[in-house]
Amino acid sequence: MSGRFALCVTVAIGCLFGWIAGGGPGSTRIAAQDRKVALQELDRTVLPISEPKLAPITELDARNAKAPPRFEVKTPAGAPNVLIVLIDDMGFGQSSAFGGPIHMPTLERLAKNGLKYNKFHTTALCSPTRAALLSGRNHHVGNMGSITETATAFPGQTGQRPNSVTPLAEMLRLNGYSTAAFGKSHETAAWEVSPSGPTDRWPTRSGFDKFYGCIGGEANQWAPGLRPT
Repeated sequence: MSGRFALCVTVAIGCLFGWIAGGGPGSTRIAAQDRKVALQELDRTVLPISEPKLAPITELDARNAKAPPRFEVKTPAGAPNVLIVLIDDMGFGQSSAFGGPIHMPTLERLAKNGLKYNKFHTTALCSPTRAALLSGRNHHVGNMGSITETATAFPGQTGQRPNSVTPLAEMLRLNGYSTAAFGKSHETAAWEVSPSGPTDRWPTRSGFDKFYGCIGGEANQWAPGLRPT
């Protein structure tokens, strides 16, 4: 199965919270406490990130009461952009970025300004390789023993990602990233790709805010059934 898949993630740069400090009788202490909570480093060890606990508002006069800052998860300071491009049927040593004979200057620039890994093992098939790459888990752990069209009822081969396996895109999204996927997905069991769903394992239910591409593997490359969501 040949095709292309890309995950493009952008970072929202800015303050953790926006503030408009207010005054008024009885509100100074509450505002100071809320500001302290708002500026705390978020606990990112458990996702989704819990909302901070704010002090009760005791001001009875609505004209003097000040609303607490809106809770919004942003990426950590200095968080990088993340771009993953998966190309089927391309050997490890073919690109010039890894010493191969095929001149790929754009890929060389990306590699020079990013990280190069040389111990990722593909499964020789697109669906399980993609599932492993985008989750960091063994493909059988993600029930993707082969391509989705040949899934069975056997463990590790159902083509249905279990809830215990969280995609990388979902981890990034819950940490404040904006996420999007373009191209061939091919990670949804064949009996789940119809409009009736279920859509639990569709791209926009797998951590991507936006998706534009083909969910199935055998898509028409000239007139594809694109599904912008």
